[in-house]
Amino acid sequence: MPQLQFHRSDFVEHAIHFAIYLQFFIGLFAIVNPFGTLPIFFSMTAHQYEADRNRTNLITSISVGVILLVSLYFGKVILDLFSISLDSFRVAGGILIVSIAMTMISGKLGEHKQNKEEKNADVSEYENIGVVPLAMPIMAGPGAIGSTIVWGTRYHDWMDYVGFSIAIILFAVICYVLFRFSAPLVKRLGRTGSNVVTRIMGLILMSLGIEILVAGLSNLFPGLTSIN
Repeated sequence: MPQLQFHRSDFVEHAIHFAIYLQFFIGLFAIVNPFGTLPIFFSMTAHQYEADRNRTNLITSISVGVILLVSLYFGKVILDLFSISLDSFRVAGGILIVSIAMTMISGKLGEHKQNKEEKNADVSEYENIGVVPLAMPIMAGPGAIGSTIVWGTRYHDWMDYVGFSIAIILFAVICYVLFRFSAPLVKRLGRTGSNVVTRIMGLILMSLGIEILVAGLSNLFPGLTSIN
């Protein structure tokens, strides 16, 4: 009987960890919004042949994964280097995520990820658009990087790092598959479908951003949570 109880508690513990990694993955998917980025990727690679587009897709997906993995493993070091507390970063990251979610809900696709100079630039000027601007800042922008750093500093056990790493790698693979079929997906989704997906992702992203913001404020101002 004690052995059965051990296995049961062990199963519950693994289920809790899996739920954390799943929440991180969903939040990453919402903030990067690869479905909403499909039209941007397609328009920026429309001048390329299929082989060149696939190569750009591979470079973009690998770059996104590398950027997020670096943020996961070295984010805490960066915070300590600039003497930034985790709670302050949570508040800043939460506000940033909520602001990005607002632009997604309002249907302003891509405007929060590209400045006017980057948007008006001819894609032929980029030596390799897979890294800049597709991977960063369009996909792995400040919101995604900030969210990854927050999760990595909140759950810093070796098992958590493995789980988050798997989630990031899986996310990069999914982005590659989506962009691999960007042309037919964009035609099938259409402008209306892309806008609907973007707004749904915006709602999910805003909820996660508020959770991060409240967690940071509660630790910075514990008196707020004790008020009845």
